[in-house]
Amino acid sequence: QVHLVASGGGSVQAGGSLRLSCGASGYDWRSYCMAWFRQVPGKEREAVAAIDEDEATSYVDSVKGRFAISRDNAKNTLDLQMNSLQPDDTGVYYCAAPTAELGRCSPSYLRPSDFGNWGQGTQVTVSS
Repeated sequence: QVHLVASGGGSVQAGGSLRLSCGASGYDWRSYCMAWFRQVPGKEREAVAAIDEDEATSYVDSVKGRFAISRDNAKNTLDLQMNSLQPDDTGVYYCAAPTAELGRCSPSYLRPSDFGNWGQGTQVTVSS
């Protein structure tokens, strides 16, 4: 049984930093695209960062240059370093793992329906 556990959320002021981490058990994700999603009330969950099996990364435009996604396949962990946080970054962040290989590992193409495994979500709140 796949189990993802996310941690590291919290409340910060604008300009601050947070690091999210996601650990997985029961899942060998070395060959898969992994992603972090963000959800705010009233909106669909959206991918903000993705990393493929070769560790190539991609980001939604609003977080480029501020967020960095990384993975450690030996430890089965997925991290998201978030710097220069802004109030618009507020939301619940989820790590996600697919149940099959994905064609394109980029937030522009990733949809929640592409991922069958989710962490429990961690709240990030950025105040101005």
